[in-house]
Amino acid sequence: MGRATERRGVIRIDLDAVQGRTSVRRPDNLSVEEPLEIRVGPAGPGRRRPLAVTMRTPGDDLDLAIGFLLTEGLIRSADDVHTAQLCAGAETPNTYNVVDVVLAPGVPEPATDPTRNFYTTSSCGVCGKASIDAVRTRSLFPVHDDPVTVPAALLAEVPERLRAAQRGFERTGGLHAAGLFTSDGELVVLREDVGRHNAVDKVIGWAVRERRLPLAGHLLMVSGRASFELTQKAWMAGLPLLAAVSAPSSLAVDLAEEAGMTLVGFLRGRTMNVYARPERVVVS
Repeated sequence: MGRATERRGVIRIDLDAVQGRTSVRRPDNLSVEEPLEIRVGPAGPGRRRPLAVTMRTPGDDLDLAIGFLLTEGLIRSADDVHTAQLCAGAETPNTYNVVDVVLAPGVPEPATDPTRNFYTTSSCGVCGKASIDAVRTRSLFPVHDDPVTVPAALLAEVPERLRAAQRGFERTGGLHAAGLFTSDGELVVLREDVGRHNAVDKVIGWAVRERRLPLAGHLLMVSGRASFELTQKAWMAGLPLLAAVSAPSSLAVDLAEEAGMTLVGFLRGRTMNVYARPERVVVS
């Protein structure tokens, strides 16, 4: 949609600048953040019911919606989706901030229970849910059996490869990224968003549409920390290895151990911490 960034005027203050030029007006690129409403329901007349609203960066919205439905356990594959389309909202001019998902025949319609509130923000994927039990969605894929291994030296190169492909971050400095890599370090797909969980859902939604699930033998690299919700999303997609530039949470480590997933944090330069299933990271 071409709305991922926006130009705004700012006052640039540089206290070390030459006297008389401490403050100047200049244009700056900002990451766009807008709400996306995901509506889901069966085919037929009538409006699909709102299921979730997430604050996201416009772009790859169909992938975001499909990835969200998959990682929440509401669909299992692309076959569970009859159609998904971006719709005009109520705003003028139209902002296309609604995704309408029609489920395939026989796929249960999700219950819209107030205790399972799917409102999300750009910084938190599962804040509104009632309890940890509600978010520990079980994956269909046996991640613990995945035999993939990755040399530590190769893994150390992945963050720079991710960073080099982050075009939105290059312009704004305000977007998270998630990148799907092969075990040989080849970047398969990258998505950016103001929300870490949105970037991951966009990657997984792409994989769903491309019928690549499970993502056995691959690794997911994220530009921020490794939270519980990102670990869960990786597990739901069948990813055996999740790596993050920053720290994991204790619950993320617990979930990775439960799933049999390798979890790497503080992957910076040639150092890293392996928190779960370290045998997949090979040190020669």
